[in-house]
Amino acid sequence: MVSVSQGRQTISNSTFKLRAVNLGGWLVTEGWIKPSLFDGIPNKDLLDGTGLQFKSVTTKKYLCAESGGGTIIVANRTSASGWETFKLWRINENTFHFRVFNQQFVGLSMKENQIKVVAISNITTISDKFHIVRNSNDSNRVRIKASNGFYLQAKTEELVTADYAEENTTWGDDDPSVFLIRISGKLEGEFQVTNGYGPIRAPQVMRDHWKTFIVEKDFEFISEKGLNAVRIPVGWWIANDPRPPRPYVGGSLTMLDKAFSWAQKYGLKVIIDLHAGPGSQNGFEHSSSRDGSIEWGKTDANIHQTVDVIDFLTARYAKSPSLHAVELLNEPLSPSVKLETLTKYYEEAYKAIRRHSSTVYVIFSNRLGNIDARELFPLANGLNGIVIDVHYYNLFSSTFDNMTPQQNIDYIYTNRTSDLSYVTTSNGPLTFVGEWVAEWQVKGATKEEYQKFGKAQLEVYNEATFGWAYWTLKNINNHWSLEWMINNGYIKL
Repeated sequence: MVSVSQGRQTISNSTFKLRAVNLGGWLVTEGWIKPSLFDGIPNKDLLDGTGLQFKSVTTKKYLCAESGGGTIIVANRTSASGWETFKLWRINENTFHFRVFNQQFVGLSMKENQIKVVAISNITTISDKFHIVRNSNDSNRVRIKASNGFYLQAKTEELVTADYAEENTTWGDDDPSVFLIRISGKLEGEFQVTNGYGPIRAPQVMRDHWKTFIVEKDFEFISEKGLNAVRIPVGWWIANDPRPPRPYVGGSLTMLDKAFSWAQKYGLKVIIDLHAGPGSQNGFEHSSSRDGSIEWGKTDANIHQTVDVIDFLTARYAKSPSLHAVELLNEPLSPSVKLETLTKYYEEAYKAIRRHSSTVYVIFSNRLGNIDARELFPLANGLNGIVIDVHYYNLFSSTFDNMTPQQNIDYIYTNRTSDLSYVTTSNGPLTFVGEWVAEWQVKGATKEEYQKFGKAQLEVYNEATFGWAYWTLKNINNHWSLEWMINNGYIKL
């Protein structure tokens, strides 16, 4: 049991600990978990947030937003990086807004009797729309039709205009309206899949996915295998169900209702995890970022909107015996999300939860980045029922690139033990390893090595005072799927 005294938690040896699994890729889409979900989207390589780099066939140079934005577009760069990357805002399968490095949108400007291409506006307008026409014989060879009906052309390295009228182009290297495109990055999240299918097809596609990806039998499986909880990622738009703002579609709230019903039937606890905050708190696809930008927390209105989501979810499920915890925001990214901003939000969201429940746990996710893992302690130690969520992966860092299986295992027993011990204090908040996986950078590892790696993490993360949650139950990548790992003997709980 946990007793709370003077705002601090005293943990006894009989504390109930979560042995949980994340239901990732279900109510918040992540394309890498289920790539087939995107298969029916036309021009699926040109989704929101895709970074395109355009090389003129005549100047042999890349288009560039001079100074990163705020002035003209030129065609004079021999190599492509940030200023030469144009991120797509998809209107339909062939029509887009282009956003540049400093967040301005590409548009047209009449100067010196020429229609120049510029990037000076911070908002989208009708004149900012561009139609990408692909060569039927080479999809990487394109022309860009502007809203005035003319095509962009690189007249010179310093002059890009929208005044090329020729329709019967030969697509040759002497045509200044022809560009070679290169994709520099992409996102495949909830915004991309719903906006990619569009308002007619997206509702049916998403509802079919929700009804089939996670079903009641999965909750039965979770319970039978000795787990006692699920962490369910949700997006902010769920609070607007059944009519969320476009491009999102309604129906995810109904599935969350079913999840609570199934959890109660099979004796499982539920963590509601706000995985995607309005505006995106980390720029990744799993926070439903449109183009990689981080807009969460930039205004008081945005924070209030997020608090309202937490208030809505807690009010809806507070009386359910299965509701165990609410996680206020998954993986906010430092330094884009300031500690002061996050603290302000956590304080307000905590109050919202306590208006509906005095017993549900409140989970603070640590920020991603090079931060002190105890930076939330001053706030947490003044409140009741607080949990600090840390995520541990032997991935996403060059530290692990050349490690052997044994070195990875040793890292768990030494470094992760130390990391977890640092945030686990006798009179501080509870600790939760909310995401971990038995996958690594090792190539050609044996089944036995995977088993030892999983065993090491279970032993270490069992010391977390609130518990742990594997990422994730189902995944096309086998070792990321706890279901596959259990069924094939790679992990024993």
